[in-house]
Amino acid sequence: MATVKSTKKHPLAGTQMTGAEKIIQVLADEGVDTIFGYSGGAILPTYDAIFRFNEGKPKKQQIRLVVPANEQGAGFMAAGYARASGRVGVFLVTSGPGATNCVTPIRDCMADSVPVVLICGQVPRAAIGSDAFQEAPVFNIMSACAKHVFLCSKEDELEETIRTAFEIARSGRPGPVVIDVPKDVQLAAGPFKGDGLIHFRGFEERMNQLQQNRVSKESTAAFFKQLGDSERPLIYAGGGVINSNAAEALRAFSKAFGIPVVTTLMGIGSVDTTDELSLHMLGMHGTAYANYAVEDCDMLIAVGSRFDDRVAGKVSAFAPKARYVAHIDIDAAEIGKVKEVTWAHAGDASTTLTDLVEGGKKFKPDFGAWHKHVKAMKRNHALNYNKESNLIQPQHVIEVLNEITKGEAVVATGVGQHQMWAAQYFDFHSPRSWITSGSMGTMGFGLPASIGAQIACPDRTVIDIDGDGSLRMNLGELETATTYDVPVKVLLLNNLGDGMVRQWQRTYYGHRFSGSDKSLHKKDFVMAAKADGFSYAERLSDKAKIRATLEAFVKHKGPAFLEVMIDQDAHVYPMVGPGMGYKEMETGPFITPRKPEIAAVKKAEDESVDLTQVPELF
Repeated sequence: MATVKSTKKHPLAGTQMTGAEKIIQVLADEGVDTIFGYSGGAILPTYDAIFRFNEGKPKKQQIRLVVPANEQGAGFMAAGYARASGRVGVFLVTSGPGATNCVTPIRDCMADSVPVVLICGQVPRAAIGSDAFQEAPVFNIMSACAKHVFLCSKEDELEETIRTAFEIARSGRPGPVVIDVPKDVQLAAGPFKGDGLIHFRGFEERMNQLQQNRVSKESTAAFFKQLGDSERPLIYAGGGVINSNAAEALRAFSKAFGIPVVTTLMGIGSVDTTDELSLHMLGMHGTAYANYAVEDCDMLIAVGSRFDDRVAGKVSAFAPKARYVAHIDIDAAEIGKVKEVTWAHAGDASTTLTDLVEGGKKFKPDFGAWHKHVKAMKRNHALNYNKESNLIQPQHVIEVLNEITKGEAVVATGVGQHQMWAAQYFDFHSPRSWITSGSMGTMGFGLPASIGAQIACPDRTVIDIDGDGSLRMNLGELETATTYDVPVKVLLLNNLGDGMVRQWQRTYYGHRFSGSDKSLHKKDFVMAAKADGFSYAERLSDKAKIRATLEAFVKHKGPAFLEVMIDQDAHVYPMVGPGMGYKEMETGPFITPRKPEIAAVKKAEDESVDLTQVPELF
């Protein structure tokens, strides 16, 4: 390990600074405008350095400090900031419990490939390993959860460590980096260098190779040979498209060759959901027509997706008619890990897709029959729910809210049924408008993440769609929203329980609602919101007042809180049970399933039948 220096000289190079001052100066150089965090003894020097850095500067040149109710909240705020902006989110906490409270956000960011940097205070170097007050083995704990962890034991490498952390966080497959800084390293004074990185030879070689890894002529020809042999190609886009800012390239690729797109939960927004080639989300709670398209396709093109269990389910039965499977991913380890492929490229998604569009200019496919089939499936197997009930249906609430926001809002969620309804019924015109915890499925994510997203995008409407179980997890962050006047809109869909758990208990556990029924709980969320300073805090239980109430809620200037009492028995459909294939998908009582495959094949034996009108044939 060695340092690498640039030839540019920093205007503050040579200035005497403490380690804490160096940390803040490097953060400023990296363009950090907001730090989320909670102070404490081992990190106090750096908090003091923030105060002194901001002193006398105009607001635009200051680094904003947002103090949450809990360090976990700080982590999710940084994650929401990063997911909404594409920039590295930063959170700053003290040692011991301050650091251990951040384990869940770090693991959540690792699972969803989100670039954040966590700086933790640590006890002085001489006290490490002595079970000193508020000491925790941060390096050991975080190494299993983060992309990389630094224990900064040398004060003369501190500023290089901070810069390198940002490089690692945003390079290749993004992820969280943790820096553990002993208190005496923060206090140690020395000259500010103003440049330099820590050199990791293998990592840098891999990153350089990925950047230079373009699709060759031979590989391009092989790809279009497979696409040319196909009649029903389908793009399966994941969160990697969002993380690599490849949405524009994906849309151009889809349009250039007329290929429909399904997205994962994390890939929502990579294509405009209102586009005729969009089939919305696939997987466990994907749309029926998206899952049917996966069943029918003869070529699957995976972009920035990893065939996880909530998508692939029974892997052997996933995309059963696909003769060809192409996979584009920045992480070569993902290619072939779950599903065998017939064509692959390890590299940046945007560059790869752009290369393929350029290399396929002479390729003029005719997928008209497939388009007709897809259009029919979207019409015949559309999302639906109980529209006759006198109880408020959560899907209806989101439909109306979507009409009001016109697909332009940034939507964050907690985890559970409300998360799936939001994914299904909202429109998203642009990437980074959907902020949710995917792989980890972390309850308590929505509220703090929405605060971070709103700070990153001050001019956009940001809505947290939450459930009563998920909101409870980080309820203290309601006060953070009002303290900093963050105008986030918190919509609570209250079904008096852990809805998704109860849905599984109904389906698989004989209606034994063990631990999931919250109907006897005494929490008054509206009163709690008012106590935390929300000037708009209302409860909606009248179906006739849905639109008027939602309009007032969205238009309110400043933080707003709305609790909607929804049908406790509303389920999320479609549903593909754990470990099951798409053929076993349950569409529920209101979504029209397609007819059994045997009947369709029998009809298809008559050559006069229009095959594009037989969904089960493909």
